[in-house]
Amino acid sequence: MIQNKWNPDKIKDQYSALAELRYRSNLIGSDRRICNWGGGNTSVKTIEKDFKGQDVEVMWVKGSGSDLCMMEEKHFTALKLEDVLPLMQREDMSDEEMVAYLEHCMVNPANPRASIETLLHAFLPYKHVDHTHPDSIISICCAPNGREIADEIFGDRYVWVPYIRPGFLLSKMIAEGVEENPKAELVLMEKHGLVVWGETAEESYNKTVDIINEAKSYIDNKLEQTEVFGGQKYKSLPVEEKEELLHFVLPTIRGLVSQEEGMILQVDLEDNVLEFVNSVKAKELSQVGAACPDHLVHTKRTPLYVEFDPDSEGESELKEKLEKGIAEYMEDYKKYFEKYAEAGDEMFNPAPRVILISGIGMITTGKDVKNADVSKQLYHRAISVMKGSDAIGGFISLNAEESFKIEYWPLELYKLSLAPKEGEFSRKVCFVTGGAGGIGSETCRLFASQGGHVVIADLNLEGAEKVANEINVQYGEGRAIAVKMNVTVEEEILQAYKEVTMTYGGVDVLVNNAGLATSSSFEDTTLSEWNLNMEVLGTGYFLVSREAFKIMKAQNAGGSMVFIGSKNSIYAGKNASAYSSVKALEMHLARCIAAEGGDYGIRVNSVLPDAVLQGSAIWGSKWREERASAYNIDPDELEDHYRQRTVLKVNIFPRDIAEAVAFFSSSKSLKTTGCMLTVDGGVAAAFTR
Repeated sequence: MIQNKWNPDKIKDQYSALAELRYRSNLIGSDRRICNWGGGNTSVKTIEKDFKGQDVEVMWVKGSGSDLCMMEEKHFTALKLEDVLPLMQREDMSDEEMVAYLEHCMVNPANPRASIETLLHAFLPYKHVDHTHPDSIISICCAPNGREIADEIFGDRYVWVPYIRPGFLLSKMIAEGVEENPKAELVLMEKHGLVVWGETAEESYNKTVDIINEAKSYIDNKLEQTEVFGGQKYKSLPVEEKEELLHFVLPTIRGLVSQEEGMILQVDLEDNVLEFVNSVKAKELSQVGAACPDHLVHTKRTPLYVEFDPDSEGESELKEKLEKGIAEYMEDYKKYFEKYAEAGDEMFNPAPRVILISGIGMITTGKDVKNADVSKQLYHRAISVMKGSDAIGGFISLNAEESFKIEYWPLELYKLSLAPKEGEFSRKVCFVTGGAGGIGSETCRLFASQGGHVVIADLNLEGAEKVANEINVQYGEGRAIAVKMNVTVEEEILQAYKEVTMTYGGVDVLVNNAGLATSSSFEDTTLSEWNLNMEVLGTGYFLVSREAFKIMKAQNAGGSMVFIGSKNSIYAGKNASAYSSVKALEMHLARCIAAEGGDYGIRVNSVLPDAVLQGSAIWGSKWREERASAYNIDPDELEDHYRQRTVLKVNIFPRDIAEAVAFFSSSKSLKTTGCMLTVDGGVAAAFTR
């Protein structure tokens, strides 16, 4: 059941009606069974002072594009009711007229645009109004016998409103329906949701919870008497086998859904998802349509359902079915768009936003991890709605034309326009080895600042997690993950990439940055020292690049690798034969990969820094003393020594290297591969030409 979370003590210090509205809204949005992500709206009518200091009746209502769970007071809009209420006398009003009119009713033009359903709140003569999308209510509203079920549960306490798109007419229909039924306590919106009200914020909230629980109790009772989704048709693979299979197919999926624009993937293996995808009715129910109009922009009208039998089919069969299924889905979506599109409509990426695979689970797609997660959350709600509807009589939804009019509705598209502008690395996954160090962490931060999703791989897991946490706090949860990885251990590399594909679906950028440095005269260089340099800087770069190459090739969308070399890659460093030799090997390995990668759009370039002392674990180790000894100077004199030997008389910092890495990883260098770029202040002996 839905828990009533109202706590009077929480609002004692929040005296204003707006603060109380925020509290109520956050409570409602905190339980996704009550309200979808980004959906629903709330309001309160109160008296405020206008700019002349005079009392004026206003309605505070949710601003368009906000999410009830996380709303702050600044996300609500105040409108003058004396200007809004006369609209009730009109017979009709277009969306464009409504939006323009409401803008003139705003108390403060700096407030966000009012919710699409503002008039619904204004026309109801109650102080507090809440509109939500509860799973159990929508199960009733999306059942062919929904009105009969509502009669059983609510008697004459409800108003049923047939489906029409939100706006002026729906708002007026609701107000008139409530006025005609003095016993009305709620409104059921066909294929849409619930409206309740109260004279106090607590009364309105309590009514939302109580009404939902009445419906939920009825549905739960029916579920106990039926076989959910017609029973189970397929069995799920064991988790380890499932993840192994997904690691194989996810890059292929990501490439296929990214043909129009790059997409990030999310994987969902939750029990309720598996119960649905493995069921007898999954294929039929999933193709009926969206469980709520609010879902459409993020889930499309239907998901792609792939019927896969783990008992008799394997990797190649699944890959073949996915390739065929995605191609057919995209073709069908294009036909759907062409059939209903009007002048000025621009088609979204035709690839599926939700992919259901029997025996496996669910994969969702989005322009970033947040949007892929929203699609995932919303389809959880869809599964819950279908489960309830199927148990009480069947599941119905908007038809194709109704769906299109929501999916491409300018008022819905306006919400999307509020998103921040995408950056250079938006929709990209950037894998950085040695990511906890000076150059690595600065590179990770730069990628994230330009929209990238970052994988911070390092032996120092604590340091990697610290960088990931900083990025997630600044740029949003899920934008970075930390993985512990020793570049000399093949099993750890394979496991790291498996974690990356399970988290984001693949890899677009690899920065080979993990490193170490030793210093000995040639005759004092031991075999163990030589092998250590070779394992980390040679074999490590090879193994990490090889696995990234496989993923990039499977994605069939190109990719970029950047090797962090050294001035010593082309300069015979004194007392550093092991280090210098392997750094030279790195550069040739990069060129070899570039030669093979060209056919797949995989570019490989190298950045050659020198003496990047700031934030470097290498320079904080014995290496500093060894290099100082090689130059017969004190360790504290190294920075000045390196600066003075450069042509430009400058020191090199991690950010300088990160900027060069970002250039090679970006669209600005799409026609460059097999290149070396020195970032060393100008060491004449190491000029590449």
